[in-house]
This record gives sequence, structure tokens and C-alpha cells, in this order.
Amino acid sequence: MHVSAIPDAGLRFARIGIITIAAVYFLIMVGGIVRASGAGMGCPDWPTCFGRLIPPTDESQLPANYHEIYAERGYADTRFNPVKTWTEYVNRLIGVSIGLLIMVTLYRSLAFWKTDRAVTWLALTVFLAVGFQGWLGSAVVASNLRPVMITAHMLTAFAIVCLLIYAVTRSQRRYFAALDLSGLPPRFRTVLLTAIGMTLFQIAMGTQIRESVDVMAAAASTDRSLWRENFPLVFYVHRSFSALILGINLWLAWTMVKALPSGSLYARFGKTLAGLVVAAIAAGVTLDRLGFPAIAQPLHLVLANLIFGVQFFLYVAYRYAGH
Repeated sequence: MHVSAIPDAGLRFARIGIITIAAVYFLIMVGGIVRASGAGMGCPDWPTCFGRLIPPTDESQLPANYHEIYAERGYADTRFNPVKTWTEYVNRLIGVSIGLLIMVTLYRSLAFWKTDRAVTWLALTVFLAVGFQGWLGSAVVASNLRPVMITAHMLTAFAIVCLLIYAVTRSQRRYFAALDLSGLPPRFRTVLLTAIGMTLFQIAMGTQIRESVDVMAAAASTDRSLWRENFPLVFYVHRSFSALILGINLWLAWTMVKALPSGSLYARFGKTLAGLVVAAIAAGVTLDRLGFPAIAQPLHLVLANLIFGVQFFLYVAYRYAGH
């Protein structure tokens, strides 16, 4: 390989990596929509959907005794709903497309095999993790949407995003080494790590609340406004803890904007972090005060994941940057 081609290959890897990260976040949001709308069992089998590669559009296309067929497989009360079926089917198609993106990402990472082998190993780990995620998706369906399995499925996607962010940032570490972050106070790193830990704790509490919502939804409680009365104590801790989340992230954003040039990549991500935190809290308030509308649930989920992603990127970039 010609020496001048190495930076171009690194840029191509970064581009496909960023596209893949965006696609994974999109899949997390779609998965949240599937979960909030109750479409998770829209396809009661896997990898086919009602025994077909392309699902039916009308109940008349299914066998007359399909209820009994799926009841024997452990899925009682299976009812064909075209909206839910195709929502879940589109979710699966997006998952397959991300698998293809991951394959391209792994291929592009081979350009770093001689210069920074860790980037290739990270890409390979992501590739294997996506394969595990595919198997886990089938296990979620087989478990008839057990909340703990759904949570494991979501957390695996979370880990995949982290690995991708680290791989892409590491691939461009020469660029980040040129960043001058000497204007940031010495305690910035400690506060950033604290914010990351707080975000993880907040997401963990949110996962428990999400499982409580699943239980209430399974109990056929259609009046979402009544769900709040039955929430465990963790819901109120989660709600109050958001004030601390807001405060620490606004401090980080204000410090970056104040200490760094306005055009700095780091300062722009600081503003992005502040906007994401405010939007996530607004979505949480909507859930709390408006009776848990289904549309706000996936939005709240993906915003929380984006907050952690930005924080994680800021930390990795900070490690590579000049201080």
C-alpha cells in the first residue's frame, strides 16, 4: 500500500464507521418503537415471519388454524395484526442492513492491520457482537418477549455502539492528538467520568422502569395514565436524579464552550451534549405528565443512549488530545 493511501483508507473507515453508528442508533429507536407499540410479537417466529420470508398483509393469507399452530409452539392468543407484523418485520430488515454495514466496517478496518491492529480487532469484536445480537433477537422471540431478554438485547446494542465509537475515534487519534484542550480545568476529566457513571446509573434505573411498564402492559392495563400510580420507588429516584444529570452535563458543556474556541470540535460536542440532556429530560417529563404516550418512550430511550455516546466519545477524544 502506498503511504499516501493510508490516511485516505483511515478516512474511509471513519466514514463507514460513523454511518454504522448512526444506523445502530436508528435501530435502537426503531426497537423502542416496536417495544412501546407492542409489536414485538408481530412476527411470532424467527427468522421467518408467520412462516414466510415476506410476511402476509392480510389474515386470509394464513392457515385457518394458525392460532392453534402457534399455541402449540407456546405462543397463546396469537393474533395477526398487519401493522404490528410489518413494524417488527421492518425492524428485522434494518437489523440485517446493519449487519451488512458491519461487514463493510470490518473490511475497511483491515487498512489499520499494520499501523494500529487494535482498530481491526475492535471491528472484528463488533462483527461478532452483531452475530450474537442476531441470535439474541431470536431468543427474545422464543422467550415470548420476556422483559429481561429484551433488556439484554438493548444492552448488547449499547455495547456495540460503544465499541464502534472507540474504534472510529482511535482510528483518528492523530487528528485528536492535535486538539489543544489545555484550556480545560484539571478536574474536567474527573467530572466527565462522573457524568458517564451517572448516565449509566440513570439508564439502569430506566431499564427497571421499562420492565415495570412491560408488566403493566402485559396485564392489559390500557389506561396508561394509571401506570404511574403503580410504579416502584426507582421511578421517583430516576425522576429526581435527572436534576443532577442536568447540572453536571450543563457544567461540562459550559466549561467546554467557555474554555475552547467556538469552532472547536470539542466545543460543538459540548453544545450537542447540553441539547441532548435537555431534550431527554423533556421527553421524560412528557412520559410522566402525559400518561406515558407510546411515541415518547423510544425517543427518551434513544436520547439517553445518545447522551452516553457523546460522553464516551468526549472521554476517548480527551485521552488522545493534547492538554
